[in-house]
Formats: sequence, C-alpha cells, structure tokens
Amino acid sequence: MRYIKLSTHNLGARIAFAEVILGTLNSTLFFIGFSMLSWLNNKIAHPLKAIERSFKRPRFALCLAVIAGLLLSACATVPGPANPKDPYQSTNRAIFKFNQTIDELAIKPAAKAYRFVTPQFVRTGIHNFFSNLNDVTVVINDILQGKASQGGRDALRFTVNTTVGVLGFIDVATQAGLEKHHEDFGLTLGHWGAGSGPYLVLPLLGPSTVRDTIGLVPDYEARHYLLFNNMSITHRDEAFVLETVSVRESFMDDEDLINDVALSSDHYNLIRDAWLQRRRSQIYDGNPPADPDDLTEDDPIPASKRAR
Repeated sequence: MRYIKLSTHNLGARIAFAEVILGTLNSTLFFIGFSMLSWLNNKIAHPLKAIERSFKRPRFALCLAVIAGLLLSACATVPGPANPKDPYQSTNRAIFKFNQTIDELAIKPAAKAYRFVTPQFVRTGIHNFFSNLNDVTVVINDILQGKASQGGRDALRFTVNTTVGVLGFIDVATQAGLEKHHEDFGLTLGHWGAGSGPYLVLPLLGPSTVRDTIGLVPDYEARHYLLFNNMSITHRDEAFVLETVSVRESFMDDEDLINDVALSSDHYNLIRDAWLQRRRSQIYDGNPPADPDDLTEDDPIPASKRAR
C-alpha cells in the first residue's frame, strides 16, 4: 500500500490537500443526506401517508365531520375552577385526547422506527436541515417586528448554514456564535400589541391561541412559496412527513420527564400553562413583565403592562 507523504515545510500543499478532503467530505455528506431522506420516507412514511390519503376519501371526511361535531359540542365537567384564559376548556380537552390518540397510533410509532433505523448523526443532520429552512420565516418576522440587527444575524445564519453547512445539515452558524432565534407571525402580532385571545387546542397541531392560529396562515404561505413552490406534491408531502417525524423524535427524550411531572398534576393543565408561559416569554424576548393574572392584591401592576 502506498501512502501520500506531505512535507511539514510545504504549507501550501497541506492547505490544498485539506481543501480536497473537505470538498470530498461535503460531497459525500450531501449524497448521504439526500439518499437517507429518500430511503427514510420509503421506510417510515407509510402510516402518516395512509392518514393523509384517508382525508381525501368522502366516507372518512364524513366521519371526521361527525367527530369534529362531537368535539365541538363536548361539555364534559372540567376539574377545578374556570380559567379565564381557557374558556373553551371542555372542547380543548376533547381535542387534546384526540391528538394523544393519533400520536400513540401513528406519529410516535413512526418516530420510534425512525430512531431505530437512523444513526444519531443522520437524525441530527435532518433536524438541522429543517431548522435551517425555518430560519427563512424567522428572518421575515424579524423584519416585520423591526428587529433589523437580529434579522441581519439570522439572515447571515441561514446563509452560512446553507453554504458552509451543506444545505443546513451541519449547524456551523451556532458554533460560530450565531444563535438560533424563534420568530413567527403570531409573535409578530403579539409584538405589536395584539392580544392572544382564548387558548385553543388544534386538531393534530396542538396548543395555540386565536392570535397564533391566525399567524399560522402567513407563515405557512411564506414557507410554501419560498421553499416548496417548485416541488411536486409528492415530494412536498414526503418532506412534511419527515419533518413531523423528526420533530416528534426530538421530544422523545423529554417525554418521560413530562409524564413524571404529569403524575402529580393534570397533564392538560401542565401542557397549557407551560405553553402559554413560553409564548409570553418569546413575545418579550425572554424578559416578560409580571402577568396581571398571577398578581395578588398586594402586588403592584407594572406600568409597562400590555395585553399580550
């Protein structure tokens, strides 16, 4: 076997050799990444695709309409006092149980299969890939919120990860000090003072509010138009399925902790309160003022309080 020997004094040759190695590595990762995307969709997307096809069947659509009617008319007794942020709690609890059932029957098994057949570094790469795509709408909402400096950093983050990070499979930007931000149109509305409205649980989508539900539409349209407009319906659906499974798999490690905490409290209330607190924190960039609903009669109400 012959070995390539580089002189320690020939710095230019060493750099050229390193560039060749890195170029070969990038090409290899690119090929492996997209091969894995195609292979994984063929292996684990069938349960969710079956659900998607079922939505297009008239008989199933009729059954779904009946189920939706039952959920909307649900009036089960709600434990504890009424929550002013959750006036539709009975309906929300019914949809919450429906979502848990769908998760147990289809999404969670697909996530487990995905984890079983996919190496960790590939799962990390796929998670980074979709996270990088979401940075496009983050930049748009940065601009809409008037966050010029943050928008510039997020645009640079997207550029670095898309080029140096091989289409986002490698999160180079975070290692370079460009942190990940989370912005969406619901947060943009809240930034400009729009109230959240009642808490909602959406079928299959989970926790939301009236404001955030409205915000889903422009975020979806922007992402679809900018990123998936030229893709076939089949490939777009495959990307959606893979992203859903990837996100679900990323939460599996925290699931036991959540379930342990839920044993000593109401699972629905735990998810609702944690989600609302997180959204409020995001609107104020991690520094929310005191919530008036959490103050006692002896606590002062901050002058900067706004209905968010």
